[in-house]
Amino acid sequence: MSTILIISEHSKRAYNLETILSFLGEQCTVVNFSQAMTSLKSQAFYDGVIIDWEKPELTDDVVSKYPAQPFVVIGNTNQNADFRSNIVGQIQDPVTYPVLTQMLHRCQEYLRKRPAKSKQESKTKLFRSLVGKSDEIQNVRHLIEQVSGSDANVLVLGESGTGKEVIARNLHFLSNRKEGPFIPVNCGAIPAELLESELFGHEKGAFTGAINSRKGRFELAEKGTLFLDEIGDMPLQMQVKLLRVLQERLYERVGGNKPIKCDVRIVAATHRELEDMIKEGSFREDLYYRLNVFPIESPALRDRKEDIPLLLQELVSRLEKESETAIKFTESAINSLVEHQWPGNVRELSNLIERLLILFPNQVVDVQDLPVKYQYTDGDAFEPDYPEELLEREALIAMFSDDSDDDDLLGEPQMDASSLSEETVNSALPSDGLNLKEYLSELEVSMINQALDQQDGVVARAAEVLGMRRTTLVEKMRKYAIVRD
Repeated sequence: MSTILIISEHSKRAYNLETILSFLGEQCTVVNFSQAMTSLKSQAFYDGVIIDWEKPELTDDVVSKYPAQPFVVIGNTNQNADFRSNIVGQIQDPVTYPVLTQMLHRCQEYLRKRPAKSKQESKTKLFRSLVGKSDEIQNVRHLIEQVSGSDANVLVLGESGTGKEVIARNLHFLSNRKEGPFIPVNCGAIPAELLESELFGHEKGAFTGAINSRKGRFELAEKGTLFLDEIGDMPLQMQVKLLRVLQERLYERVGGNKPIKCDVRIVAATHRELEDMIKEGSFREDLYYRLNVFPIESPALRDRKEDIPLLLQELVSRLEKESETAIKFTESAINSLVEHQWPGNVRELSNLIERLLILFPNQVVDVQDLPVKYQYTDGDAFEPDYPEELLEREALIAMFSDDSDDDDLLGEPQMDASSLSEETVNSALPSDGLNLKEYLSELEVSMINQALDQQDGVVARAAEVLGMRRTTLVEKMRKYAIVRD
């Protein structure tokens, strides 16, 4: 669970912030300026710190002491104020949800991209559900309520991934048969020669390999609901036998001659155009009208785009109950997802969320975090600008850290005394010691001057050679009073 620190002398403002953040599922700690330093020392990192700007000198004092911690200032600020790099944004009263989630995302990015960042792992589970407020989905729910109390056959039509089985399960749950079994069978996934045995069962010795009697799906679904998915893929021969069962409510096991009564509610589904198949002769017209007593059209996700935010919320909240992982979306990210056409429908959306949960566990997802094919709007592309003291500190840590274990793992050859170059020996620490800070500063000035000379004084190209941003190089040139035409 992420933690947000609120540093404010305004009790009403702090209360409003805490209320909104708690509603978003964030843990909050509220302190005043006299308690701020103690709170910041007590925890390695907060996921974000929201701090008052009414007293700029106090705010600057706190922010400057924690360059690795992202801060968001709140209150009326001077438009020309020169913020420190770890102040990632500002919020004006009254606080709004879109602005607050955007600031949380900036804090997240500051921590995620900072030097020596640790990696996180997560495990995910996902559950698809039928939710929404669009006219299309409300009509589906109304039809389910209308037909659930009867035993009429239902035909669910719609593209792959629209949730046809979810509709069938809702029908069963709301029906008088909900205490009975719900048995799904995919007619297109079972070979034609095995489908009859799968549906009606078989007797011992009915065919090679039938060493025991076996119940079929109809028998297993007795007093319940049988869901025949992809009915359009059923072979014509089996269509005839299914039609007889629907008409007479009797069937026989393969290899048997004893009629078995059938008390099963049939719900069929397909993504195919059955009327076109009837014209082509690949689907029986009489079976179609037996199944199509009560048709329900499962709408494509692109036709109910206003449901996407609710679907996101439902999918993430269900996952949050089942595991310790959750994500949030900025308003820009949601708007971008709404623009997608979703050829894979709800199944595609659920798979995308599962992928994002793996990539960004317990974080806020913005447009640039989405795969390229889902980026339809311009997000707030935020690139952290870290304070120079933080970058220098991390560089020194990396320079003097012991990487011998990593080298062993990578199979790097170990250097012995005989392989040391003369230059390396001459760079050994003098017996009377040296001022490390001055030595590194002189080395840095030398490298900058060499890069500028090499690139004819072009700062942008020199920055590229030195592996840093142009703005960082300009700051260093200003720091060391390096002047070039």
